[in-house]
Parts: sequence; structure tokens; C-alpha cells
Amino acid sequence: MGTVTDPAAPPVIRIAAAVVVDAHGRWLLVRKQGTSAYMQVGGKIEPGEEPAAALVREIGEEIAAAVRPEQVRDLGPRDAPAANEPGHRLEAHVFAVDGITSAVPTAEIAEAVWVTPDEARALPLAPLTVDLLRDLAG
Repeated sequence: MGTVTDPAAPPVIRIAAAVVVDAHGRWLLVRKQGTSAYMQVGGKIEPGEEPAAALVREIGEEIAAAVRPEQVRDLGPRDAPAANEPGHRLEAHVFAVDGITSAVPTAEIAEAVWVTPDEARALPLAPLTVDLLRDLAG
């Protein structure tokens, strides 16, 4: 028997997201082309892809940074409304990623910024980013 889904439930997007904090306590946030909300680097998990592998791939695609598996620490799952897809919900697998010191926006990324948690809170933020800042940055 197949899985029964609620037809009234919002569509789900499965993503992997990176919490990247530098030695100065600044968070790396990105803004996609044509959008206003800042968020973690990361993106959609392809069918059959492991979340950590998706994250490593997305980091390379979005900010031209090479990440090794030992740099990635699992922070677990999160749910949040999607920032750029109205009416959709995120199932996010969140990871801390150590050792990223530069971010060159590529592909769909319009801007990458390093900001303190207080500076971040002054920006338009994706709902997932709001939750992560609240829970992880104090």
C-alpha cells in the first residue's frame, strides 16, 4: 500500500543547508538571483542523493568552494516555509561546515555576504535562516 498524503498539505521541497561561521563569528549567507531573502548556501537534494553529498555539490555549484566530508557536521532535520516558492514547505537537512573562508557567487547566486548574527537580523531572511540564527547564534 502506498503512502497517503494530505491533498491540502503544502508541497515539500527537500534541501540540504549549510551553517557556515568563520573564525570571527560571521555567518555566510547567500541571496539567489531575482530574490530578496538571504539564506544558507545549499539546495535541493536529488532523488537517491544523500543529504551530505547534496550539500557538498551545492556548495561547489553556488560559491565555488571545495568541501571535504570531514568538514561537514550533521545538525539534523528542520522544517520551515520555503522562502522563494510560495505555498511550499522545506524539509531541510542542516549541516555545519567548517573551513570555508571565501565564497564566490556562481550559478544562481546573486550575492554572498559574511555578517554577524546582529547584522544578519537586519536583512530580509528566509524563514529557515531566522530559525537557525535564533537557535544557534543566541
